[in-house]
Amino acid sequence: MPIFEYQCEKCGHVFEELVMTKKKKRIACPRCHHAKVSKLISRTGAVGRNTAGTGCAAPSGSGFS
Repeated sequence: MPIFEYQCEKCGHVFEELVMTKKKKRIACPRCHHAKVSKLISRTGAVGRNTAGTGCAAPSGSGFS
């Protein structure tokens, strides 16, 4: 179940919302209860450990670290 990040168009508050179904749910700002919010594009992250040469890594010299 994805967690989406939203920003309120009235007060600017940024918040996350867990989306449980494919049905369109009315999302409102938890701070001011305004119904106009924008979905933000957020970065993703991976949880876990990288141990001795296993896992995902950028190739040497690729510019990513």
